[in-house]
Amino acid sequence: MTDVVLFEELICDNGKKIGVATLNSPKSLNALSGDMIDLLYPQLEAWQQAKEISAVFLQGAGEKALCAGGDIVKLYNDMQEAGEEFSPSIESYFTREYQLDYLIHTYTKPFIVWGHGIVMGGGLGLMVGASHRIVTESSRIAMPEISIGLYPDVGGTWFLNRMPDNCGLFLGLTGASINASDAKYTGMADYFVPAEQKQALLATLTSINWGDTTALNHEKLNDAMRELERSHISKMPATFVKANQSLINQTTQGESLAEIVNNIINVEVEDKWFNRAQSSLKHGSAISAHLVYQQLIKGKRLSLADCFRMELDLSVKCGQYGEFQEGVRALLIDKDNQPKWRFTDVESVDAATVEWFFDSKWSVQEHPLASLGK
Repeated sequence: MTDVVLFEELICDNGKKIGVATLNSPKSLNALSGDMIDLLYPQLEAWQQAKEISAVFLQGAGEKALCAGGDIVKLYNDMQEAGEEFSPSIESYFTREYQLDYLIHTYTKPFIVWGHGIVMGGGLGLMVGASHRIVTESSRIAMPEISIGLYPDVGGTWFLNRMPDNCGLFLGLTGASINASDAKYTGMADYFVPAEQKQALLATLTSINWGDTTALNHEKLNDAMRELERSHISKMPATFVKANQSLINQTTQGESLAEIVNNIINVEVEDKWFNRAQSSLKHGSAISAHLVYQQLIKGKRLSLADCFRMELDLSVKCGQYGEFQEGVRALLIDKDNQPKWRFTDVESVDAATVEWFFDSKWSVQEHPLASLGK
């Protein structure tokens, strides 16, 4: 059986090393499985402690995706088995995933992610916390959870709240797909490098005169990446988000979620990207829309660790409630694309149901992520 994550160490010109981790399940678009997480976490910790390792480079096998998201087919089967009961396997998966995401966010050494191809959901959780996030002309990035009855987890509470001018709320509600230029504009990526320049990038990384001072290593990598990007900046794709920024601002102004959703869905505009976003919101889960709206309000002043704790509360409830299960069924199991959502629109969702999702099933001390950030 092939290893689902491959590890190697590149020797640099000065004898230092770069740890390379490759998600190795190209047939599933490198969907993030529990086995992948269990291999990645201890290796990343070991590399963080190893003196000879100066930086880490994360990529996906194949040319189509870094990671298309979590292994939601496996999660669907776990939810099926649990029925309407709480699922320990759902808790275990999301706990381990968020611990891995948090490790990347707080990694002390330069952490480089090659965000080529599809980067969605759980894949974005791996990329967004890295210190050096690289996108290409083929990068296709999204948090499309509204279409499967979930919500933008993997730190979405943190990074969506830090986007400019309500872009986070709009992208969370619509699940809109964005490109490399949009990723840089919204703060989800740092550098643009064409896919054909990947080997040149790796050669650049191994030629850096890495030292033993973390801050200086970050500076050296910053300089090298800026120089590499400068030669290819003209190849960046046209932006969707920035081009629609005034419309995003206009439609996300409202006193309630219902008003904002109606604004987005009903505004008349001839723009294919915006129209696709309207359609995703219109056909998505009304409960998911409420979760997005509330997670951004409640998470605005939370620490990164507290954001992940709140998301684990939400995720285990999503695993129990049934909306997530129905969304996966319609999209990936039966593939009828006809999810039977609990509520027909956001106005129909009662406040008590929404609050149930945010009510933690654990005490502060018993929370599975209680030690995060401590």
